Amino acid sequence: MSSLEEIRNDRIKKRELLRAAGMDPYTGHVSRTHKIDAVIRDFEELSAEETTVAIAGRVISIRRHGGSAFADIDDSTGRIQAFFSRDTIGKRLFDLLNDTIDPGDFIEIKGVPFSTKRGTSAIAAEDWRVLTKSLQAIPSEHFGLKDEDERYRKRYLDLFLDKELRELIAKKRLFWEVTRDFLKRHGFEEVETPTLEVTTGGAEARPFKTHHNDFDMEVYLRISVGELWQKRLMAAGFEKTFEIGRVWRNEGSSPEHLQEFTNMEFYWAYADYRDGMELVKEMYREIALKVFGTTKFTTRGHTFDLQDDWQEIDYVDEIKKHTGIDVLKASKTEMEAKLQELGVKYEGDNKERLTDTLWKYCRKKISGPAFLVNHPLLIAPLSKQIEGKGVAQMFQPLIAGSELGRGYSELNDPEEQRKRFEEQQKLLEAGDEEAMMPDFEFVEMLEYGMPPTCGFGFGERLFAFLADKPLREVQLFPLMKPRE
Repeated sequence: MSSLEEIRNDRIKKRELLRAAGMDPYTGHVSRTHKIDAVIRDFEELSAEETTVAIAGRVISIRRHGGSAFADIDDSTGRIQAFFSRDTIGKRLFDLLNDTIDPGDFIEIKGVPFSTKRGTSAIAAEDWRVLTKSLQAIPSEHFGLKDEDERYRKRYLDLFLDKELRELIAKKRLFWEVTRDFLKRHGFEEVETPTLEVTTGGAEARPFKTHHNDFDMEVYLRISVGELWQKRLMAAGFEKTFEIGRVWRNEGSSPEHLQEFTNMEFYWAYADYRDGMELVKEMYREIALKVFGTTKFTTRGHTFDLQDDWQEIDYVDEIKKHTGIDVLKASKTEMEAKLQELGVKYEGDNKERLTDTLWKYCRKKISGPAFLVNHPLLIAPLSKQIEGKGVAQMFQPLIAGSELGRGYSELNDPEEQRKRFEEQQKLLEAGDEEAMMPDFEFVEMLEYGMPPTCGFGFGERLFAFLADKPLREVQLFPLMKPRE
């Protein structure tokens, strides 16, 4: 078996043969008249009328038999066989094909569609030319790329070889199209908000930091899809807005978490979290039906049907049921002792982090669909509270043991918001890198007045769950650490 370097050197020689024959191995001009799916669709008409077509694509395989050769050609729309005869294209072009073309090369073929003796749709080549000469041998479709690290590093090959992966990516594109169409149909206006921020409001996460040379100051990549900006739009007179865009969180990686991903957030003036819950339930069901063709799923060891009634699960009661801890009353010492007893690892020693860790321990067995409600205010610094209960007007769709979205009746009391931000500031100063950065200009905006508003967001993690795939698998090019 030839080594990779020997294969590459052999292909370099073939490239030079093409150049010597006057054929540019990296041409910029293509004369394609038909995509392959169009040839296949109109095959009977094209072959009956002996119409000459020009296709372009990658050579998947090539088989040589004396004075003839067959090649399978693939473009983004389909695959078709090309037949080359020395008698038809002439000795020069036929020998050049034999001497220089390998699987992986891109070529253009002109010819007439016809049916082979076996009834296969094909194109009888009258002319051909190389478009791109490949120097590396692509893996066979049968074996593909098996090493996970290699798959992600050479994602272009993985996507080319794995039809199911390409279909998955197409489904993800449809996922966002359905989301966008749903929101627009319900009167939401799509907006764009800054991705570079002075403070990363709208979520609790460790941000990525960079330097703005012109202003000579530190700025952050956003960790939410413009939450505090979209709420400013509510104050500006907009009533329904949404944005779909990238966010960045400088945190750990897992099958459910990455540092860069796509999120959607909407904001709805004159609505509260109960209105949001009804809209989200309708939206999730529509996404499921239009993207996956069903509302029934089995993923992460859970089975659920989004068409079922969505029960409401009380955050505080659920933790108390599983652990005996009342997170509204328990001390940090009691929480830490319980986590140690349960064998749960945790980071941070403030009540917010301990409360969140206790909840994450409890959520794993809940298949849903459900809404998690009545969160402690400590973990909802941007939410209104339910009067007399000391908990937030907040909801989270709970599916397959995980929260797949988050919404609130947005806090619009400037004095209360200032107080909540000051509490977050204390957490930051105490070393909690995931606490929310205060934005006191946002508080100033609230003093001008913001109408009652429901805000909600979810990310591509929802798609990954419904597809039963790790989050990294549903991204085109997940970040990889360079090889040393």
